[in-house]
Parts: sequence; C-alpha cells; structure tokens
Amino acid sequence: MQWWQILLITLYSGFAIYDGNNTTFGTVKPTMAGFFAGLILGDVQTGLVVGGTLNLLVLGVGNFGGSSMPDYMTGALLGTAFAVLSGKGAQFGATLAVPIGLLMIQLDVLARFCNTFLQHRAEKLVKDGKFKSATHMNLYGIIPTSLSRMIPVFLALIFGSQFVQNVVNNLPMWLMNGLKTAGGILPALGIAILLRYLPLKQNVAFLLIGFFLAAFLKVPVIGAAIIGLAMALVAFNHDSKPAQAEAATTGASDDDEGDMEDE
Repeated sequence: MQWWQILLITLYSGFAIYDGNNTTFGTVKPTMAGFFAGLILGDVQTGLVVGGTLNLLVLGVGNFGGSSMPDYMTGALLGTAFAVLSGKGAQFGATLAVPIGLLMIQLDVLARFCNTFLQHRAEKLVKDGKFKSATHMNLYGIIPTSLSRMIPVFLALIFGSQFVQNVVNNLPMWLMNGLKTAGGILPALGIAILLRYLPLKQNVAFLLIGFFLAAFLKVPVIGAAIIGLAMALVAFNHDSKPAQAEAATTGASDDDEGDMEDE
C-alpha cells in the first residue's frame, strides 16, 4: 500500500467524522466511505459493496445527545482496504468491518470525554467575558474527535488487517458479545425512536402493511418503498379533496358577495 493512499484515507476519516457532526455533506455515511476507499485503492465496486452492507446496519440509528453508536464509517474504510489488499473480496471486508465499528464505540466515548475539558474551559471563559477565546475552545473540540478516527485508521493501514484482528481477538469475550448484542439491537432501537416522532396513531395501518410486506411476503426494500409511495399519494389526494372543495366554495361565496355589492 502506497504512503499517499494511507495519507488520503487517514485524512478522510478525520474529515468525515467532523462532517457528520457539523457540515453534514454525507461523507460520514459508510457507503461514501467505502466508495472513497475503493476509489483510492482502485476497486470501487468492492468499496460500494462493503459500504452499502454496513449502511444497512445504521438505517434508523442516530446518536442523539451524547450517545455513541457503532462507527461503521471507519469500518467501511478499513474493511474496504483490507478486502482489496488481501484479495478476499467484499464479504471478508464487511465481516471484518463490523467488529471494527463496534470497537470504535470506545474511542468515540474517549473523544467525547476529552472534549468535556474543553467545554468546561469554554464555559469559564464565557463567564469571564472572553467570548472569542471560548469560541476557540469549541473549535479545538474537532481535534480529539478527528484524532479518535485518524490514529486507529493510520495504525491499522500501517500494520495491516492482522493487527486489527489481533486486537479484536485479545478483547474479552464477554465484552465482544456485549458489543455484538448492542450492535444487533441498535437498528431496532433507532427505528423505534423514529416512530416516536411520527404521527403513528393516525397511520398505524400503513405501519402494519409495511411490516406484513417485509416480514411475511419478503418484499425487497425497493418494492416496499414503491408501495409506500403509492399509498402516500393516495392518502395525499384523498386529504386534499376536502380542502380543494372548501377553497372552491369560499371562492364562489366571495364572487356572490362581489356581485351583490355591484348591484
């Protein structure tokens, strides 16, 4: 692996985690990370397969507040790199990327912990009226967050997939089992959180239909999405008819009043 490839992928990991928390260009998404790593290493298809597979694991998952979630962006970068370099294919890369993403939870927590010092420092500066310095403290928070991704990515690319595998193998089994269980629960938890913000009581029939299509008829995601879009259009047209009728009635009443005034 060339030094410039290691450098670009390392820099991408630092920018992507910053982007995920601030500018939100989408580079933190596993699919984009896999695409970038595949582009740098000359195998875009493998990168898209690895990244797309990992993206399925984070659908409906969000790190609300100060919570941490599996970092499959880093997993996609390293999974793609190891899949291409080893020649074992996208399946090997995706399998290796899952424990990497789970392991990165601990480093994410460490980065957030480091940022508490900067935040407390910023609060003290605000109380002292030093607002410009307080702004700098908040900007410095980018450093531990980005380094929490850049350092492990750099080390993993330097030492290879065997280094990562040794780290994973030497972790206590109870810890890895707990992380895997949490990783399996998180997608369901994320969807449940999303449902809390949706008008579920008025649209529970649509939820039941979608569950029936996916669980019993095994309809693919694209097929279920097309059916959902069709149902949404029907519901929208049905709800808009009374509003259109009311608008037409109001317009007719205004015309009648205008004619009476003319008389």
